Amino acid sequence: MKRFFSALAGILFGAAMICGAADRAHTLKIYNWADYIDEALLDEFKTWYKEQTGEEVEIIYQLFDVNEIMLSKIELGHEDFDIVCPSDYIIERMLRQDLLLPISRDFGKTPDYTVNIAPFMKEKLAEIESSGKNAEDYVVSYMWGTTGILYNPKYVTEEEASSWDCLKNPKFKGKIFIKDAFRDVYTSLNIALHKDQIASGEMTLQQVCSDSSDESIAMVENYLNEIKGNVLGWEADFGKEAMTKEKGWINLSWSGDAQWAIEEAEKVGVKLAYAVPKEGSTVWFDGWVIPKYAKNVQAARYFIDFMCLPENAIRNMEVIGYVSAIGGDEILEAMTDDSFAPLDASYFFGEKGKSVCLNPVMYPNASIMEHCGMMHDSGDRTEALLKMWSRVKGDNAGYFTYICIAVAVIAVIIVVLLNSRKKKGARKRRK
Repeated sequence: MKRFFSALAGILFGAAMICGAADRAHTLKIYNWADYIDEALLDEFKTWYKEQTGEEVEIIYQLFDVNEIMLSKIELGHEDFDIVCPSDYIIERMLRQDLLLPISRDFGKTPDYTVNIAPFMKEKLAEIESSGKNAEDYVVSYMWGTTGILYNPKYVTEEEASSWDCLKNPKFKGKIFIKDAFRDVYTSLNIALHKDQIASGEMTLQQVCSDSSDESIAMVENYLNEIKGNVLGWEADFGKEAMTKEKGWINLSWSGDAQWAIEEAEKVGVKLAYAVPKEGSTVWFDGWVIPKYAKNVQAARYFIDFMCLPENAIRNMEVIGYVSAIGGDEILEAMTDDSFAPLDASYFFGEKGKSVCLNPVMYPNASIMEHCGMMHDSGDRTEALLKMWSRVKGDNAGYFTYICIAVAVIAVIIVVLLNSRKKKGARKRRK
């Protein structure tokens, strides 16, 4: 709630600035996911920016919760954002549509902190289908994670949660939340359904991640139709909190949301855990980009540089639960925790990460990452995916959704009845 009001204040401030004809050249407009930054960093950046450049800057900070909604605003050009934070497959579309400006790493006397981006993230960026452009010229990676199963060990075993088959288990009927993110769900399940072809070499992992054929869409749709009787709700953001209250036992979720839920649940005596299914899943990242119509490119570049400072990356991870794209010794030292068993995170930290005690939700073992592929934009096949997703959800909004609707209807009826009584009482008094 605190974050909501903070964001609302930012939006209202932005409106006031516009109405007051503020100097746009000294205003930085940021469009980011909700709960995706240590908000104290926003004020600290203003001070840091003044120290580096001698210039004042004010921040308008706005939120989105769906990639496609963000993209539609960029495509229409109705908002002059200076920085946005899209996901990997949306970045592909933005590059293809020539919606982005290249990001200069020349910061004058200020060091280029973007060099702290882990090689692993640069490898993922290289997988971007960038339409002939060098994606690294246009994107600075921000956060990354996996898609998997957040679960309650009181009701779900680790073995059960380590396979996508848990979604079909009848004993979890009405106890499963599914992230309302069609591409993440589709790609993860498509990997699982093609695990044999991947294992045999018939298809590569990346080929499967790029596959949106009619056959594969039908396979995933059939799977979703099998499990939807178990689905309590299709959630954009409420699933993680619902899990902390034990309203569900399983949540197909992102690792960052899972980490947040695990920490919050612990505060109220509820134990939650997270697993990436053995059949395979998706690894994803979000990155900072500068839209082509940005009005304050300089402040945008400096903000990106500021967010790449290791100490800021560490603070972000502590607050939001997602994993920063920043690597290096400082990050490794800060994230090492002897309460966890050693794992292989050499893919991210190099040889020093070969056997280190890290949170496996945030840094999965290398053996798990071998079976995780990156999502891609489906181009003109996107509509077919959306139609499939609508068909699946349309027949089953989920018990949780129905409950919410019922509560809302009852509330409306009560309000109407109370108003009716008040009116009757008023008429009697007037007589």
